[in-house]
Amino acid sequence: MTDAAATDHERQPVLFLPHGGGPCFFMDWAGWDKMEAYLRGVAATLPRKPSAILVVSGHWETREPTVTTAENHSLLYDYYGFPDHTYHLKYPAPGSPALAARVRSLLTLAGIRSAEDDSRGLDHGVFIPFMLAFPDADIPVVELSLHEDMNAAEELRVGHALAPLRDENVLIVATGMSYHNLRQFMTGDPATDAMARLFDRWLSQTVEASPADRHQALTNWEHAPGARICHPREEHLLPLMIAAGAAGQDRGVRTYSDVVMGKALSGFRFG
Repeated sequence: MTDAAATDHERQPVLFLPHGGGPCFFMDWAGWDKMEAYLRGVAATLPRKPSAILVVSGHWETREPTVTTAENHSLLYDYYGFPDHTYHLKYPAPGSPALAARVRSLLTLAGIRSAEDDSRGLDHGVFIPFMLAFPDADIPVVELSLHEDMNAAEELRVGHALAPLRDENVLIVATGMSYHNLRQFMTGDPATDAMARLFDRWLSQTVEASPADRHQALTNWEHAPGARICHPREEHLLPLMIAAGAAGQDRGVRTYSDVVMGKALSGFRFG
């Protein structure tokens, strides 16, 4: 399923990618150009082409971590009110039952119960950014769900359990948004925009801190300035916890920074 163990230089990094707003990159919607360019450049930053990708999106929650096991994926057009053509986008990347089984074995070794789903398609938090980052759709993709109880410490633990995949040429990708308050996104309220900047600064400093400090701060992310203003519900932030857990002792770095509709947004890489 995977290549022989990689050297430190070849070990795949872990990524936290912003996935934008719905199918924003495939319609006439100003403001997303910089994010689009960033996503299109992701593959070129990798040490080599991954054998497979394990992705965690902010759009799938289950009682226990669940992996997709289908050989071929359908797509979930789980966005609403967009132009008709955005419901006909295609991303025919294959699945990987072998990677799904490997993920479950690693979780079992860590004492984490898991499940599998052979029918769920890839949600837009996966196929929309991947159409830009990995447009050939020739790398097998397995999606992993978040815990429905939204526990940051548990997601860090899940990520830690999956870290060995990086030495097997599997790229671990978390997709979400570092700011996700839809009611406030396009208000142009200066106070809300200021809180978004404060939280973004805290998040970037936290990701770039020592691994021990990073772990502690992410576990207690709700105490960050503007945390609940930026994330009334944390499903778009928690994929970052899995990425940080899989990073182990690797430091993080912000690789994308922009302001979209007044809100500061970031993307990150570990390793």
